[in-house]
Amino acid sequence: MQLKIMPKKKRLSGSRAPLMLFLCQMISALEVPLDLVQPPTITQQSPKDYIIDPRENIVIQCEAKGKPPPSFSWTRNGTHFDIDKDPLVTMKTGSGTLVINIMSEGKAETYEGVYQCTARNERGAAISNNIVVRPSRSPLWTKEKLEPIILQNGQSLVLPCRPPIGLPPAIIFWMDNSFQRLPQNERVSQGLNGDLYFSNVLPEDTREDYICYARFNHTQTIQQKQPISVKVISVDELNDTIAANLSDTEFYGAKASRERPPTLLTPEGNTSHKEELRGNTLSLECIAEGLPTPIIYWIKEDGTLPINRTFYQNFKKTLQITQVSEADSGNYQCIAKNVLGAIHHTISVTVKAAPYWIMAPQNLVLSPGEDGTLICRANGNPKPRISWLTNGVPIEIAPDDPSRKIDGDTIIFSHVQERSSAVYQCNASNEYGYLLANAFVNVLAEPPRILTPANTLYQVIANRPALLDCAFFGSPLPTIEWFKGAKGSALHEDIYVLHENGTLEIPVAQKDSTGTYTCVARNKLGMAKNEVHLEIKDPTRIIKQPEYAVVQRGSTVSFECKVKHDHTLIPTVTWLKDNSELPSDERFTVDKDHLVVADVSDEDGGTYTCVANTTLDHVSASAELSVVDVPDPPFDLELTNQMDKSVQLSWTPGDDNSSPITKFIIEYEDAMHEAGLWHHQAEVSGTQTTAQLKLSPYVNYSFRVMAVNSIGRSLPSEASEQYLTKATEPDTNPTAVEGLGSEPDNLVITWKPLNGFESNGPGLQYKVSWRQKDGDDEWTSVVVANVSKYIVSGTPTFVPYLIKVQALNDMGFAPEPAVVMGHSGEDLPMVAPGNVRVNVVNSTLAEVHWDPVPLKSIRGHLQGYRIYYWKAQSSSKRNRRHIEKKILTYQGSKTHGMLPGLEPFSHYALNVRVVNGKGEGPASPDRVFSTPEGVPSAPSSLKIIEPTRDSLTLEWDPPSHPNGILTEYSLKYQPINSTHELGPLVDLKIPANKTRWTLKNLNFSTRYKFYLYAQTSAGSGSQITEEAITTVDEAMASRQVDIATQGWFIGLMCAVALLILILLIVCFIRRNKGGKYPVKEKEDAHADPEIQPMKEDDGTFGEYSDAEDHKPLKKGSRTPSDRTVKKEDSDDSLVDYGEGVNGQFNEDGSFIGQYSGKKEKEPAEGNESSEAPSPVNAMNSFV
Repeated sequence: MQLKIMPKKKRLSGSRAPLMLFLCQMISALEVPLDLVQPPTITQQSPKDYIIDPRENIVIQCEAKGKPPPSFSWTRNGTHFDIDKDPLVTMKTGSGTLVINIMSEGKAETYEGVYQCTARNERGAAISNNIVVRPSRSPLWTKEKLEPIILQNGQSLVLPCRPPIGLPPAIIFWMDNSFQRLPQNERVSQGLNGDLYFSNVLPEDTREDYICYARFNHTQTIQQKQPISVKVISVDELNDTIAANLSDTEFYGAKASRERPPTLLTPEGNTSHKEELRGNTLSLECIAEGLPTPIIYWIKEDGTLPINRTFYQNFKKTLQITQVSEADSGNYQCIAKNVLGAIHHTISVTVKAAPYWIMAPQNLVLSPGEDGTLICRANGNPKPRISWLTNGVPIEIAPDDPSRKIDGDTIIFSHVQERSSAVYQCNASNEYGYLLANAFVNVLAEPPRILTPANTLYQVIANRPALLDCAFFGSPLPTIEWFKGAKGSALHEDIYVLHENGTLEIPVAQKDSTGTYTCVARNKLGMAKNEVHLEIKDPTRIIKQPEYAVVQRGSTVSFECKVKHDHTLIPTVTWLKDNSELPSDERFTVDKDHLVVADVSDEDGGTYTCVANTTLDHVSASAELSVVDVPDPPFDLELTNQMDKSVQLSWTPGDDNSSPITKFIIEYEDAMHEAGLWHHQAEVSGTQTTAQLKLSPYVNYSFRVMAVNSIGRSLPSEASEQYLTKATEPDTNPTAVEGLGSEPDNLVITWKPLNGFESNGPGLQYKVSWRQKDGDDEWTSVVVANVSKYIVSGTPTFVPYLIKVQALNDMGFAPEPAVVMGHSGEDLPMVAPGNVRVNVVNSTLAEVHWDPVPLKSIRGHLQGYRIYYWKAQSSSKRNRRHIEKKILTYQGSKTHGMLPGLEPFSHYALNVRVVNGKGEGPASPDRVFSTPEGVPSAPSSLKIIEPTRDSLTLEWDPPSHPNGILTEYSLKYQPINSTHELGPLVDLKIPANKTRWTLKNLNFSTRYKFYLYAQTSAGSGSQITEEAITTVDEAMASRQVDIATQGWFIGLMCAVALLILILLIVCFIRRNKGGKYPVKEKEDAHADPEIQPMKEDDGTFGEYSDAEDHKPLKKGSRTPSDRTVKKEDSDDSLVDYGEGVNGQFNEDGSFIGQYSGKKEKEPAEGNESSEAPSPVNAMNSFV
């Protein structure tokens, strides 16, 4: 169904409340078009109480509209005002506004009175309010002689103002001769009547220029009262003044200025009454005198003060309640209180009300034969009287109209005709004022017309209400229907809201709300329609909001504000600081998305708001900027409670610069001993401003304070005054006292001297005392100057002494010092260790034992024993080369030690010496010993020469370190096939005197790997490895070439290649499906990349891997980069080498291992084929 207008406007939900004002305005604007006949309507008029400036022309406004255009007339003081007879009065053309020219001649007072304007045409007459015209007045104060006021300190005082009565009333304030406002506070304040009240006076209130000023805003003039002189004196001064000036001086009271309870200066008595009109601001005042100054409190009896409308002024002496209503009537009580008592005053408040509208009459448009009503309802206190007029004439004496009937505040119209058109006035009045409203009844017969321009485009933000206007007129009142789209689809009430003024509301507009809407107005005289268009836009959003920032003064801060908006709208982004424009400062720079503030100062702190505006909406986001810095230095340092060993320091903190102070650091300077050098004294909490400081005697102190916050430490404060403490004897003695001899016959006593701060007085010296520990001698003492060392000569060698050092100054001695033990000087030991014995543990380690020397022969502090050892050589070698001795020191009193790192199969010698603080004693007799044989190192080199078809010759150099007598060489070799698998291992024993060996009956064109190591009686040494290839047989090669050129061979090779390709494809598919080859599984099981080519202990070999053999081929061989195996590598077992795989051994001891692509395979016997390095070899392998 189509949507039709409702009899009453649909109620808006709470979410649409902001639209209420707009819609109400649209409803009230449902007016008769000006091209249609209509009675007059007053559109503008001067205020009821019209105060004019007597220096300017008088303009009394009266504007009205109507068809035909109305004519205007005026009354003054209830009688017709003939403007044609007064040359100073003119009426504006096409208007009823009067202009009275008093600037050329005439006076404003002549035209005071009550004016009323009437606008009239053939359909009726409208009238204005009664406009009371009065010129403003700013009279002068009357001349008066003001006597000086003399009163006693503590008395109360009221300085009267009593300004002249002006129009409008003047604004009162008190100033001095320099036009500076007089300070006001709880004790001194201005009352509502303009008087200046002193609860009690003080000597500083004495002055001769208390001046009351009255400002008349309407005429922009200020009048001033004569200055008042006030002098506040003591009782003695008062008696002298009274005697001398009693004849010409006003004297306030004779009572003494004792403390007293409060009494009220205003209002007087215990109760008073106040009347106020509804809607005004209620002001209640209580000002009290007393000593001490009273404090004012307010309460409402049998009720509470309204929270949002209650305000206190004039230091709580004035209570204000805004927008008062009848509910604010009641008793209000003010209480003035000080320590001596309290006083109460009750103000009874009555709220009256001038008339105010409940329902003002509205213009009424009716078609012939229709019914209607005019309603005029008002309220007030007392209740207003309602009276009706028609065309400016009381309805009781107006021409009778049979279509109307008066029922109190309502006029009822029935079956109206064109002659029923008129303007009706409703007047509601009581003793406090009146209301006057014009409302016409216009009888018309008009077909519908739509006043909204055609094809109006409305643009609305998505998810917001859309209001489509359809202002209309017609008589009778048309019905309104809305349609959407070219096909005229009806709009349903569950989605849309239609208001009485024809406006279509879409409560939540969506993208699919876009389109063309048609408004249709119908009555019995016809129909009208209009199309409007609606576009829905995306809302503007801030997708990156500025964030709270804390920055240090002088740094740079950046706020980001990224805006997303509808692409058809152009946003403007504006930055505000504290809801105002940014400062005009080049430090503030704005680009597309950022606001940057450079060199931030304290004034830059605040709230920064990014506002994005489009023609349809606006959004904003704010962030706070806090500017912080290290605190300002403390100031006003003061020393109090000065004692011999303590003082109290107080200070005033500087500004914390928006970062709370966490602590204060106190430092001191000793101007007497270390001028210019500041030391740490104490730290206190950031909430403290005083500190009790402990002091030392005989120090000239100055203090300074630094404040610390989260940013850092402030600059130091100014230094405090100096404070010199009294001298006294030292509190402490020197520390680090020691006694050590520098020579065999002296004792050097040293100590850490006291600093100037610890001296406690002038004349610092030290008393040094000593005696032998084990003797019966008395203490020997000497007093020395402020030094740190004293040497005692002629002492026995290395004798224990008792020592003490005591501080003293001119005031006396320090407490008795502690006794420490020292020794006189040391000398070299006299005796060598005896009974030196050597026990050879193995070929590289020996253990040495000796007997300790007697303690007395050490002649000093035993440091330990030192062993010198060296390799013994023949006399001829000793002459050719210097003997290199090695030294091992054993701390303390040990009598044995180990000699590691010896060479096997060698002769050594050693001796032992005792060591003290002076040096070494004599050496013990040399002791000779020998180390047994060890396993040799690997042969120095291994190379393969003269390769033939079936033989290879090996040459090598003996081990560089045989570590014994070589017994034989062990050579092992095995073939390697094309897949790097190792063949059977062959083991040969070669005499020790051989360094060349030829292997015969080898396979032609085959790679071999060789392992060579030497042996002594201690076992086998490290191995060296090498690889080589035998040469190719020429006849076989030619035969193979001939075969290779045969057709059948080529075909066979192609078939093999095709088969291999098919197998590769199958393997590739299996691999992609997650399958594994057996070899791959074995590789995964042996993931450790470490390779150990040989096991030293059992002579077996590791798995062969080409990955580790990087040495380039020489003469057909491929040699690993590392030919030797390190000694420590030989300690691993075969199980360790196999990474946990259980190895097996053949009967000959060779290892049967698993193949791994990453490790050298152990030498193993088997029938693996050798590698074929050419197609010919590949053929041989295939055959």
